[in-house]
Amino acid sequence: MAKKFRVGILGATGTVGQRFCQLLENHPQFEITALAASDRSAGKTFVEACAWKLPGGMPENVKDIVVQPIEPPLDCDLVFSSLPSSVARETEEAFARAGYPVISNSSSFRMDADIPLLIAEINPDHIALIETQRVKRGFTKGFIVTNPNCAVVSFAPPLAALHRKFGVESVVVTTLQAISGAGYPGVPSLDITDNVVPYIAGEEPKVETEAQKILGKLTDGAIEKADFSVSAQCFRVHVIDGHTASVRVDLRETATLEDVIDAMKSFPSLDLHSSPKQFIQVLEEPSRPQPRLDRDAGNGMSITVGRLFPDNIFDYRFVSLSHNTVRGAAGSAVLNAELLASKNMI
Repeated sequence: MAKKFRVGILGATGTVGQRFCQLLENHPQFEITALAASDRSAGKTFVEACAWKLPGGMPENVKDIVVQPIEPPLDCDLVFSSLPSSVARETEEAFARAGYPVISNSSSFRMDADIPLLIAEINPDHIALIETQRVKRGFTKGFIVTNPNCAVVSFAPPLAALHRKFGVESVVVTTLQAISGAGYPGVPSLDITDNVVPYIAGEEPKVETEAQKILGKLTDGAIEKADFSVSAQCFRVHVIDGHTASVRVDLRETATLEDVIDAMKSFPSLDLHSSPKQFIQVLEEPSRPQPRLDRDAGNGMSITVGRLFPDNIFDYRFVSLSHNTVRGAAGSAVLNAELLASKNMI
């Protein structure tokens, strides 16, 4: 059996950290050997430090690991980070400088010019930025790779399919975001019950810019952002898991409805352990996708599209859905690590 990479998780006791533990249980390439969290958790076993919040219970392989402070060194070959943005930037750079590949779900470095912002199926070539990053920042073996905001993951894949085939001119997107996206304990119950909250701090600028970087081109060691405009409104809704996006898009080339559907359905998945068989699923039922019915498609790693038809103002409209803590967070980071391993980057 091939040797597994030893993995550390930064911010292990949080909900995304827990999702990392869940997704990496029995993973053929990665083995969790280090868990790090805040000072109040450090020194305790994980089962003592972590109030487990995910269905299915805490994996046995992490229960007795003693939680370490969030600083190098850790007994691992690479780290996954689910740190809050308030501490992520300084900490992630410290680990990269100490020689660790950092696969981050945090927002701190996403829009830095020399940091890859990856959706593995869409822009795997952007990992070439790692060499630019090492030169610029003086890293040796270490580097930082990020995955996008969880809302962006819900609609960037179908946009990528359309942009690759026809070119995208402009996009208007309204996101309906699950409460788990706010972490734990998240949104107060008296704010979200019987309610829709039309504001998520800092979310709309991320949604408007991250897709442009992901769909941009790598030229001479730099990303040339995709030259389409995005207008976004972001809402928090009373759904536990699953971010839904209502999208209207103008295309640069004329495309029939059949062309648009085919572009999405035929967008290739990857042959990696966490890859779904079908990256973008297109449903014909008029009432789909729905979070409760469709968020777990492809083990939570597929993007589900429905309500796809011509628009009265834009060219087309559609609704897309992703599981925000799997594909939108920990799952994307794990897939990025699998991609990097396949390219002998870790």
